[in-house]
Amino acid sequence: MITLNNKYKPLFENDTRYFIITGGRGSSKSFGVGTFTNLLSFETGHKILFTRQTMTSAHLSIIPEFQEKIDLMGLQDYFEVNKSEITNKVSKTEIIFRGIKTSSGDQTANLKSLQGVTTWILDEAEELTDETTFDKINLSIRQKGKQNRIILILNPATKEHWIYKRFFEEKGIQEGFNGIKDDVTYIHTTYLDNIENLDNSFIKEVKRIELTNPDKYKHQILGGWLNKAEGVVFSNWKIDSFKDLGNSIYGQDFGFSIDPTTLLQISVDKSNRLIYAKELLYKPNLTTSEIYIENNRYCGNRGLIIADSAEPRLIAELKQRGLNIKGIDKPKIIDRIALIQDYQIIVDPDSTNLIKELNNYVWHDKKSETPIDDYNHLLDALGYAVWNYIGRPNKGNYIFD
Repeated sequence: MITLNNKYKPLFENDTRYFIITGGRGSSKSFGVGTFTNLLSFETGHKILFTRQTMTSAHLSIIPEFQEKIDLMGLQDYFEVNKSEITNKVSKTEIIFRGIKTSSGDQTANLKSLQGVTTWILDEAEELTDETTFDKINLSIRQKGKQNRIILILNPATKEHWIYKRFFEEKGIQEGFNGIKDDVTYIHTTYLDNIENLDNSFIKEVKRIELTNPDKYKHQILGGWLNKAEGVVFSNWKIDSFKDLGNSIYGQDFGFSIDPTTLLQISVDKSNRLIYAKELLYKPNLTTSEIYIENNRYCGNRGLIIADSAEPRLIAELKQRGLNIKGIDKPKIIDRIALIQDYQIIVDPDSTNLIKELNNYVWHDKKSETPIDDYNHLLDALGYAVWNYIGRPNKGNYIFD
């Protein structure tokens, strides 16, 4: 049995084109929109496109979540499910699941079958940093005779994000607003709106964060927008195309358990104090062989990789397989940070996870110059590469030993 939070009723009732769904952890955003989507599919004449920035295997990730809601509603006999779509047997309405970027994140995917789409749902919308891509898909949703809906679901990022500027700042909307402005419906929920469905251990953890880290509580738990100037470690960065100036090297941080193994490419313009950075790899649970395949794909056997020195055996094995990789003689974190802060970081638009880390990597205690131990997997890799290139005497040389 499903009980839908009343705050999501505007999805069914309002005739606006845009719906902006914001909230923090445990706020039931995805649950509310997923339930609405399943019910909307009983109307004839619809075609529903559900996207994320990347979606490698919809049948393993997002489709089971939709099936769970269908089962809870007792509607499993009315739906046909395959690897990339769900079809309502009664209305013939399709729910199509796609990634905006290809699975590797290298380029924009060819989103076919946009013709006839009446509802576009963009989940984890904060990861779409390219407003041009949004506009392209948005303008393709123009089915005559049906209400066209653009639904954005997001955990708010920084106020530098185009979504904040376009739908909040320009319209004079305060964060946490519920209501309508122009052609936009705003729905904001927190864990407090969903507390009857949350485990006690989650509530205890939320209360601990509220007491020990008020900034994190406001941003991640209550879903507040983050001021870029308040607390973030790196504020001097912007999104623009990557430029390989002929001196590229690579930084790598190895993951453990659920932490991702990361790889990024940098190219440094010392005269203008610019660091161009491009995310190449962000995947958890990789084996040594898989790391070798990914590294070889991006770097070949000559691209210099500066890696986390905490894994000397892994580095040795990758080197034996022919990669040009070495562990960094780790300086203090604050020294790496200070070095990067002397430059402006130019982040490639497709570097979704790097952008997320830059937006969320904040000081735990600025007085003691201690950053949080989170949102730092790609930033650690960036620090390794930059320190090797700028902060060491043999910077940028190929090393085979």
